[in-house]
Amino acid sequence: MAYWVKILYERKKYVVNFDRINAFCYEQNGRVTFWLPDSAIPIVINPQTNPQDYQKILRYIEHVTDLEVEHPHWVKIFYENNEYVINLNCISSFCQEANGRITFWLPDGTIPIIINPVSNPESYQKVLQFVQKATGYSLS
Repeated sequence: MAYWVKILYERKKYVVNFDRINAFCYEQNGRVTFWLPDSAIPIVINPQTNPQDYQKILRYIEHVTDLEVEHPHWVKIFYENNEYVINLNCISSFCQEANGRITFWLPDGTIPIIINPVSNPESYQKVLQFVQKATGYSLS
């Protein structure tokens, strides 16, 4: 079932199926960014200027991350001082470098996520476990 939400952004009204959103980014300043499906257009919601839509986003994120058994492919990853909530099922490739770092690209954005096993061991393990379960291949 689709999870449709009406969002006001830059004087435009969007009706977005959140079940098609692949990643959300909590920035240090409190804003939440997500990218519209099939367009790479970022939507940035500020809790001070748009508290209603901000709460809609938080409710959806809680919905997909609270039920780890039902949504094990949604993970929280810390990267470059931001927290990303990512649907790993939507990632089409993972790359492990010789130094162990894992890189993947958000599907509806242009942002590469680079996970270092030393500086970000928890997120690194989440990605390794997902790749193993989803593909049968081990990156380690």
